Amino acid sequence: MNNADRYRRDPDFGYDGRTWPGKQIEKAPIWCSVDLRDGNQALEEAMKIPEKAELFRLLVDMDFKQIEVGYPASSVVEYDFLRYLSEEHLVPDDVIPQVMIPCRPEYIERTFSAIEGLKKCIVHIYNPVSKLQRDVVFGRSQQEIKQMATDTVCGVKSRAACFDGEIILEYSPESFMEAEPEYVLDVCSAVIETAEPTPDRPMIINLPSTVERTTPNVFADWVEWIGQKLPRRDSVILSVHPHNDRGTGVAAAEMGLLAGAQRVEGTLFGNGERAGNLDLVTLACNLYSRGIDPQLDLSDITRIVRIYEQCVGLTVPIRQPYAGALAFTAFSGAHQDAIGKGIHHMEQSGDTHWDVPYLPIDPGDIGLERSVLVRINSQSGKGGVAFVMEDTFGYRMPRLLRQEMGDIIKPIAAEKGSLSADEIMEIFRRSYIEPEGPFVLRNRQITELGKDTQIRLTFSYNGRVYMAEALGKGPLEAAEAAVGSVIPMNVRMITFSSHALNTGSDSEVVAYVLMRDQDTGLESYGVGLSHSVTGATVKGFFSWLNRRERIKQA
Repeated sequence: MNNADRYRRDPDFGYDGRTWPGKQIEKAPIWCSVDLRDGNQALEEAMKIPEKAELFRLLVDMDFKQIEVGYPASSVVEYDFLRYLSEEHLVPDDVIPQVMIPCRPEYIERTFSAIEGLKKCIVHIYNPVSKLQRDVVFGRSQQEIKQMATDTVCGVKSRAACFDGEIILEYSPESFMEAEPEYVLDVCSAVIETAEPTPDRPMIINLPSTVERTTPNVFADWVEWIGQKLPRRDSVILSVHPHNDRGTGVAAAEMGLLAGAQRVEGTLFGNGERAGNLDLVTLACNLYSRGIDPQLDLSDITRIVRIYEQCVGLTVPIRQPYAGALAFTAFSGAHQDAIGKGIHHMEQSGDTHWDVPYLPIDPGDIGLERSVLVRINSQSGKGGVAFVMEDTFGYRMPRLLRQEMGDIIKPIAAEKGSLSADEIMEIFRRSYIEPEGPFVLRNRQITELGKDTQIRLTFSYNGRVYMAEALGKGPLEAAEAAVGSVIPMNVRMITFSSHALNTGSDSEVVAYVLMRDQDTGLESYGVGLSHSVTGATVKGFFSWLNRRERIKQA
């Protein structure tokens, strides 16, 4: 890249009155999805009516109140889709469809024919105002371009007078940031004065960064400057339509809102021409993470992604903010440990505010299970395994057991790449709950005799069946004595703990049994699962016996 001198910076347009940097976004904007028009035109294979209808239903379910549904004068499919929505009465009363039309009066009649029967509609007109497009594409003067816009406004007003429903006018000065500021203001002002909006019947002035060429702060300067100078400002809804050519579409939208924009246009997950449009899901979740109700229903992000992918034929990237399959997932052991501790602290403190390291929002708020938070790979540590086992399955493993499981998991994860929560649980089951080995517990009878516990066991060792009986200070000591009476061993109990896995009459108890093999000095855990503490304890002892044999053979 040695040709940087081929490109030039846009000159500063000299705005020193900016106030937006000191402001905060206080509420959600008016949202307008353009997935069915701007997004659709960017697809290699455009959506047909069934896909457009399905995506329209999704947008309605998500509580979008303004949806640009097409460009009916451009093709039969676009026209037919508008007729389908109208004739089948698929537009809820609180949703306003939007249609696109260039500033060419000959397209007005077909556009109004397409929307016949709708109760309310936004008619969105546009024309390019940049010097490059005026000179190279259209070969028209500033005055001629402005006249195109005002003539189309007049045509829309005339046709709207014969329309049974309500028409809201929207105007976009395409490529406005590549035009002269005073000229953009002149065109927009002429459109407003021709349209004659009122506070009760406002119009929309939409500012599209048609090709994103500047930093977001410059975009915000333009928005604030134009917004301050527009006539009939109380009768104008100021809208922005950021593109993402520089990868800063969301930042531009946020700064545009700080600068006075009241409305945003964009697409789900940023689909659009070239590098795409503003990503509405990301912007909405950003607002949500700052305590602002986005006024959109994002409570089932998995469904939204699924329907979107089916309709448009694109895949949401796995690292897409909020919606990607790995958007909340930590592989780093340090991150996993911090997430686990953060969630535990929040639950213990009773604080209702979400404040967990590395997680901007609670994934549960957008319908995701906490199992998505952690996946184990070769970079993960015992903290990640412990988080998965506790948060997903309820096992509060003691410290040494965490280390043991981490040592078991790491080589498997290194070989497979990463492990899901279910895969980790299966490894735990095979390693601790039902470890293979020479000992098989067949039957047990436990009787409490005051401070002592009497136990009768039937078990097999290397295929041979034994029956043994013993007394002990508890079920673990009694089990150790009973087995030791027929299979000599030199072992010692170090510690024991247990807890319920869940609540209710069918709750299971897990017991963690830490034992030492006195001959080798090795300390390790066995884990038992049963509907009683005593049963879980005995199973935990047999789990340890089999693990001891496997460790000896390793």
